[in-house]
Amino acid sequence: MRAVIVRELGPIENALLATVPDPAPGPGEVLIETHAAALNYADLLVIAGQYQFRPPLPFVPGKGAAGIVCALGPGAARFRVGERVHAWVEDGGWAEKVAAPEALCRRLPDAMPFVDAVATALDYATAWFALRDRARVRPGETVLVLGASGAVGFAAVQLAKAFGAHALAGVATPDKVELARLAGPDAIVELWHPGLRDRLRAQIYAATEDRGADIVLDPVGGAVFEAAIRVLAWRGRLVVIGFAAGQIPTVRANYLLVKNIEVSGLQVSDYKKKAPAEVDRCFAELFALYEEKKIVPFVMTTLPLARFAEGLRQIRDRTVRGKIVLTPHE
Repeated sequence: MRAVIVRELGPIENALLATVPDPAPGPGEVLIETHAAALNYADLLVIAGQYQFRPPLPFVPGKGAAGIVCALGPGAARFRVGERVHAWVEDGGWAEKVAAPEALCRRLPDAMPFVDAVATALDYATAWFALRDRARVRPGETVLVLGASGAVGFAAVQLAKAFGAHALAGVATPDKVELARLAGPDAIVELWHPGLRDRLRAQIYAATEDRGADIVLDPVGGAVFEAAIRVLAWRGRLVVIGFAAGQIPTVRANYLLVKNIEVSGLQVSDYKKKAPAEVDRCFAELFALYEEKKIVPFVMTTLPLARFAEGLRQIRDRTVRGKIVLTPHE
């Protein structure tokens, strides 16, 4: 089969397309013929060796794949050959076939194309756990989503609305406003002006009748985090999802004390091992919301497997507008 292989950690160029033997499903695993696999910002970190987990070299990148079960390993009984599934794996997705533990796989709704499945899975699951688990969102609350034109931010805006909250979409540059609007926020928050600390506070207070945001989701970090923590309402919750800006901020504990606010972090991969029942609940709700058309992933383009590096460069250079999906068998 063809697969993307990383034999040495480093830049995008260290990932190469190669022909390798088909994987064999082990005990409790299924073998999936891959029809779609998403490109993610996290994949850049994995290839560079900067992610929380480092797969043993050599490895096939790709945090998930959707396709058709084509073989079962010993003891695997959750699925049948021919079923359509999504596998939420840490690596292995960028290949024509992937072997995955059946516990990490879920049947797809009949109406969900493979491309939409991978465009939904990681980003919407991240946003779901940020809102449902870490932030404990309630209907009527105000959610400020930073980086709302990014994949996780876009998903978070749609989910906040689906959960009955008011969603404010924070956007870093004027050219990303129209993309953020596609997620359906109640308002756009401009993050590109000088004097962000005061300008952000003025915008949020104007949108909330001087109350502040109940929840802030932050995949950006840096100066935006430092401004955003000041706009939380009393008993507000800020969830740290990542540091796309490249700078890891610090928290002044007096902010937490004075307004009774919380700052928590989200590393979504841990839930697969430590809270699998919550992952099942997450995907059950995501698939239901998809069928109800309350969440709609925005796929910018699909690429054949051989053009994976082209997609990665767009993510690295921040020219991507929506999700890029690899389609190895199409």
